[in-house]
Amino acid sequence: MFPVMNDQGLNTRLLEEKGVGVEIPRNEQDGSFTSDSRAESVKFAVVSEESESLRANARRKTSKEPQRPKLPPDMDYSFKRVLYEEDEEISQKPTIDTFTDNDEGFASEASSDGIDQELELEGLSVEENVSKVLSKWSPFLRKGSLSLTNRELGYLGLPERALETFCWVKKQPHLFPDDHILASTAEVLGGSNELKMPFDLDKFTGLASRSVYEAMLRGHIKGGRLKLALKLLSMAKESNRVLDTGVYAKLILELGKDPDKSTLVLVLLEELAVRDDLNLTPQDCTAIMKICIRLGRFEIVEGLYDWFREALAMLWGMEASNCLLDLPAYRVVIKFFVALNDLSRAVRYFSKLKEAGFSPTFDIYCSLIKVYMASGRLAKCKDICKEAEMAGFRFDEQTMLKLQQ
Repeated sequence: MFPVMNDQGLNTRLLEEKGVGVEIPRNEQDGSFTSDSRAESVKFAVVSEESESLRANARRKTSKEPQRPKLPPDMDYSFKRVLYEEDEEISQKPTIDTFTDNDEGFASEASSDGIDQELELEGLSVEENVSKVLSKWSPFLRKGSLSLTNRELGYLGLPERALETFCWVKKQPHLFPDDHILASTAEVLGGSNELKMPFDLDKFTGLASRSVYEAMLRGHIKGGRLKLALKLLSMAKESNRVLDTGVYAKLILELGKDPDKSTLVLVLLEELAVRDDLNLTPQDCTAIMKICIRLGRFEIVEGLYDWFREALAMLWGMEASNCLLDLPAYRVVIKFFVALNDLSRAVRYFSKLKEAGFSPTFDIYCSLIKVYMASGRLAKCKDICKEAEMAGFRFDEQTMLKLQQ
């Protein structure tokens, strides 16, 4: 008696495959398979040469079957984001965006296998339009979904694809009008010097929202069109627009590279010094300090960085004296860097906390998730959530809402 194969599905597929050429006899009285015929069929499936070719045909047939794409996330199209999933569904909740409030998504589950949308768009030939990739996902998208995708296309050096994406979005009634995609497109095109400014600039800028206006400024600064950036900044001041202080910092850094622009730099520094709502990253602070050192005008920005310098000086003094931090000290330090949006230092001290043998508390996990969210590192958010859950913490809906603020 031949051993019966465990994979009955394979038996059935082999025996039902066209071209088998084997009729399995049945009992003439009740139509059931006889034991001998079953044994012969198993023998045929296991040891015959023809069964080997049938197995190969079955494997080829299976490999040709298209894999069912899972539903893509409705908000997250960040770089390295998967569009096709093998094992896990993706579910996510809205969270903070560096430039907008509701643009990105929080991935509670993520995957590591699949095709990146940006790389799929990058792989299109010159003759092909982005609609070939985007149309199949149109039912699953909503306003703001493709803004980060456009920025990533800019990083990849594909401003024309970003413009095509924006033109495609304009034709989708459920996706447009949308300031998020408009702002990201303006920034990408401005950074590549391909943003055409209208003749009636006053009328155009008067209709632009703050996010779009700042995106145009960032794009022109990145593209080196500083004269136009200064004009936009002047128009914003005349119309009493309040722009983000980070835009000032970026413009100061670029203007400071030219010694002939020192007068303009000093004017911008004075405007920045009177602002109460400073939203400067540590990189912005460092950039402005470099310019001030070059100009020898330390007193202008001294008041801006006292709090920053004092806090870091205390921390560095403790480290220099080999003072061991306890858990409450680590909590304060990590929250301090999260407040500064300094991801690298926050992560470094989070690692030091664990190396010192401490177990992170729930609020430390929340702080790390928040700073990763602000940086768009959604995969890291997922890793921190999993680590927290393994430590026995659970993120309820109320906690997630707090993290989004």
